[in-house]
Amino acid sequence: MSKEFISGTPDFDPDLEPRSDCIVTYHPKNSGGVKISLESKVAVMYGEDIRTVAEQTLADLEISHGQLHIEDYGALPFVIRGRVEAAAKMAHPDIRTESVPEARDHTRQPLDRERYRRSRLYIPGTMPKFMLNAGIHKPDGIILDLEDSVALPEKSSARYIVRNALRTLDFFGAEPMVRINQGELGMDDLEAIVPTPVHLILIPKVETAEQVRAVDEKIHAICQACGREEPVFLMPILESALGIVNAPAIAQASPNNVALAIGLEDYTADLGAQRTLEGAESFFARSMVVNAARSAGLQATGTVFSDVDDLDGLQTVALEAKALGFDGMGAIHPRQIRVIHEAFAPTEEEIFKATEIVAAFDDAQARGLGVVSLGTKMIDPPVVKRAQRTVDLALAGTLLPRNWKDIPREELFPELMEQIEETR
Repeated sequence: MSKEFISGTPDFDPDLEPRSDCIVTYHPKNSGGVKISLESKVAVMYGEDIRTVAEQTLADLEISHGQLHIEDYGALPFVIRGRVEAAAKMAHPDIRTESVPEARDHTRQPLDRERYRRSRLYIPGTMPKFMLNAGIHKPDGIILDLEDSVALPEKSSARYIVRNALRTLDFFGAEPMVRINQGELGMDDLEAIVPTPVHLILIPKVETAEQVRAVDEKIHAICQACGREEPVFLMPILESALGIVNAPAIAQASPNNVALAIGLEDYTADLGAQRTLEGAESFFARSMVVNAARSAGLQATGTVFSDVDDLDGLQTVALEAKALGFDGMGAIHPRQIRVIHEAFAPTEEEIFKATEIVAAFDDAQARGLGVVSLGTKMIDPPVVKRAQRTVDLALAGTLLPRNWKDIPREELFPELMEQIEETR
């Protein structure tokens, strides 16, 4: 009996079946052609289709002989293809060809360096059941994770599943992101991921600017080889004391950096401190990340909140992050997204002030004035820029109607206007 190579394991509990996934077992052979056996509850309806996907994958990899067994639990073709490729390449590591699905039109979104990144939803790269409908929860970004959430034996499987997902799934406007692995494993991830419609790569556990530049140079080389013309944005994640101390240099390491992120679980472990809800132990680090990001013209994004049942705690942490200057934070469960969006949304007072400034700026522009003033105060360009961003956030969160400029302020902000009248 030849050695077997397996892609896929029951998720979470060995007694539970996977969903929207499959387990592929491959035995390499030197002769006898390709033989495929299948276990599936939908074999009567879709058995031939499943076999066709597996046969095509092996043909793309130029494998003529072998025995393949598929335990199907409702896997879509992009998952089957990824797991078959992973199992086959475990047996034949010298194979350089790929079995890549054609990128669908809905996967090609326009890139936007300045887009909102209030929430980014992490999804393990080996759990397609969470990928399929991730976009309906309306996160600003969806991170298909290849790093901490993926066990070492499943790293290659995750890489191919994520590659195929990026070319197949509709994320309904969420920014497609991937967190790669550290070191050489991460460089191998880039070979598979960069040619896809991915927008942003998260670089984990960054401690020096050189790490960012190495990833950036690798991406540039891959883009030249595959013909990709649009950039790939970068989000370094700082997760250690050394990374925090080097935050300014890391922020400026690449023109493709769009944001800095902080990972507090690893950071507090590096300090030897206990992570608390109050966050005193990480105040310095979080402030460093915000200031380093702002000094380089980047967004700053906070860590994840690991207790998915404590939405009150999440709100407290998110509001404090916003007060420190962060633009958003990570989410590990869809139920956290709404709380994060509400916490990072501007208050009514902030919207009121921002609309005043933007209206004054528009008026000055219409009159050909080079100076913007509001009452007796001069308004500098950075203030106008910040006000416009607040207005845009309010519009995105439906906190302000799109025709707000045509509505009297007494109707837009009745309570605030009444308070102003009472103080006069």
